[in-house]
Amino acid sequence: MSVRPATGYSAGMPCWADLASPDFAASKAFYRDVFGWDSYTLTLDRLGDYEIFTIEGPDGPRVAGMQPLPDDTEEPSWTSFFMVEDVDATARAVRAGGGQDLADPVEVGQLGRMSFLADPEGADFGVWQRYGSEPSAEGPIEPRTMCWAELASHDPGAARRFYGEVFGWSEVARDDSDPAHTDWRIGDSAVAGMVDSDEYGPAEPPHWVPYFEVDDCDAATGLAADLGAGIRIPPSDVLPGRHAVIADPTGAELGLLAPSSRARSRGRGGRGRGLL
Repeated sequence: MSVRPATGYSAGMPCWADLASPDFAASKAFYRDVFGWDSYTLTLDRLGDYEIFTIEGPDGPRVAGMQPLPDDTEEPSWTSFFMVEDVDATARAVRAGGGQDLADPVEVGQLGRMSFLADPEGADFGVWQRYGSEPSAEGPIEPRTMCWAELASHDPGAARRFYGEVFGWSEVARDDSDPAHTDWRIGDSAVAGMVDSDEYGPAEPPHWVPYFEVDDCDAATGLAADLGAGIRIPPSDVLPGRHAVIADPTGAELGLLAPSSRARSRGRGGRGRGLL
């Protein structure tokens, strides 16, 4: 269930997770206690102050980012970003497939170019065209880092067509879970997944959920709950390991995954861990 190979990202792979938070201090405290993250502030001309979460100290590998919630009418949320070769071409493919632009593309200094988009059901995601080497998560998949991105969709068939056209993903349906789960692949590597959003509840809108690897899903979920998180999907066993979905104290949703020994061994060889 991991997505980051040691040799770097290719187009279509999840590459970053971005938190929009109404309370930087509360979010930093929560993720420090749950994942042991540190952070530092990156000041950008177009974006203002942007918080970079790291592991192994403030100067360690980057794992995720955080920006202020744009306004009080929006919900705190995590956004999953996908690597692309051309932000503008991807935006055209999104519009052609029935999706929409949520914001004009933004130049992020000399680092790259990004845009926020939405699929035809309204599930939002980001795309990143890298000029240099950042910001994207660094190093191999390990505990406390992003390891997966999963879409909850009301119309899985339409979503398969849309993301196949936008990112060139092929899909593999799995019959080991209920509701049925889809793996999206680039070549032989699983890069993202999809479940029917009814798993979250019939009123749940379509959305992307970033997953972060933990050593012990039950312990991490219990700690998060003690710190004020809500439990959206309690810990349960899936083919890649044991997972849960939580909402942090501000309401932003994320997944936790403790990989099985099989999945963990497949992910340490430099390629993304597959689900099958």
